[in-house]
Amino acid sequence: MNKYKKIFTGIAFVLFTSSLFAQEGFVHKESSQYVWPTEENLLNKLDDWQDLKFGVLFHWGLYSVPGIVESWSICSEDEDWIPRDSTIAYTNYKKDYWELINKFNPTQFNPEQWAQVTKDAGMKYMIFTTKHHDGFNLFNTKQTDFSIMHGAFKDNPRADVTKHILDAFRKQDFMVGTYFSKPDWHSDYYWWRRYATATRNVNYKIDKHPQQWEKFQKFTYNQIEELMTGYGDIDILWLDGGWVAAPRQDIKMDKIAEMSRSHQPDLLIVDRTIHGKYENYLTPERSVPDTQLPFPWESCITLSNDWGWTPNAPYKSAQKVINTLIEITAKGGCLLLGVGPTPEGVIEQEATVILKDVGEWLKVNGKGIYNTRITSDYQSEDIWFTADKNNKSIYAIYALPESQKLTNVIEWEGNPPAKGAKMVLLQNNKPVKWTTEGTKTKIFLPKNLKNEPLVFSYDVL
Repeated sequence: MNKYKKIFTGIAFVLFTSSLFAQEGFVHKESSQYVWPTEENLLNKLDDWQDLKFGVLFHWGLYSVPGIVESWSICSEDEDWIPRDSTIAYTNYKKDYWELINKFNPTQFNPEQWAQVTKDAGMKYMIFTTKHHDGFNLFNTKQTDFSIMHGAFKDNPRADVTKHILDAFRKQDFMVGTYFSKPDWHSDYYWWRRYATATRNVNYKIDKHPQQWEKFQKFTYNQIEELMTGYGDIDILWLDGGWVAAPRQDIKMDKIAEMSRSHQPDLLIVDRTIHGKYENYLTPERSVPDTQLPFPWESCITLSNDWGWTPNAPYKSAQKVINTLIEITAKGGCLLLGVGPTPEGVIEQEATVILKDVGEWLKVNGKGIYNTRITSDYQSEDIWFTADKNNKSIYAIYALPESQKLTNVIEWEGNPPAKGAKMVLLQNNKPVKWTTEGTKTKIFLPKNLKNEPLVFSYDVL
């Protein structure tokens, strides 16, 4: 067993339990306020984004080599969801983690496969982690040598992986975005080596060392400008690490936003959990809001238990993903599904099979998902409702629970069909018989249907 496997194997047994804890515990709650953009081009871009409904978020980096929870093991907070081998001194563990730059060598790197797999899944937009909290950069930054351009992969002609990933997804007509971590635990301007790294936060007093913080502000500004100027058209700047914000950790978002939109005029900015004009849509993490929200939002949820790749990951089923997408769409949001490529640089087979099954369902039933908007009556038990933009055609979507089989009759309350309306089952594109009694609609299903979530299309009064 090599050095790195010895170091990180010790934490593997806690990954599964810590991930389950994270799903219910450590989540980014949505902001309590929302500020609509005033610029017409941004409102139009938001409307276009809301049409897409289904996107993918790729976490990929040093943490992929040992297959551990992304970045957080080098944070010294005593949290159950931050797994680390307690037999190794923290300073030694962190040093060994940094040295993974010499092991991250994705020789099978295939962004075209990523794009094809996710296109086949029915996904329409993509967010890629150009830098996570550990500070390892997956783009050609001039601000630090701690990047893929200076590691084991540096001599590969596709070493600037961000460029090739964005290009591959643009060719498949995806809306593309760059995830960027505001905190940078490798930067001496954030975790100053003069002091210990006690928490996720900056480890020195900014008011005592303003020049050090000004260096971090400039460092962050310059890195984001590199992304906004060197990588073609960017649709979304997706900023993570909400504890880095004014007033305590002010990185001057006004200047960053102004610069970013001078290069990318239609750019959506998602400064996660920092409510205001730079959180163009909200991002509840690992959760779905209880009700509809009156502003743009997406739930970011993992396909497995973790954002990045981990060995032998317990993936969600295709039906679980579909039912989650149905609920989110009916509540007015988008689903951003987290998929972790392997350390070799591909999406592993088990994940591709699940995603393909999701895509096959969407090929037939996607009219009830894409380009839809909410209805005032949006749920009747396992039935969820969406509407065409004209608000005349309704889609009733039966999110069949995974443990159940279809029955001969389905009923729901609300959204009754117009008198004499034709109701079509999208699975076979054939009319179905229906009746109404008061506010209740009863559907009589044909035999031999595929046991999966169903979408019914009809007109309302």
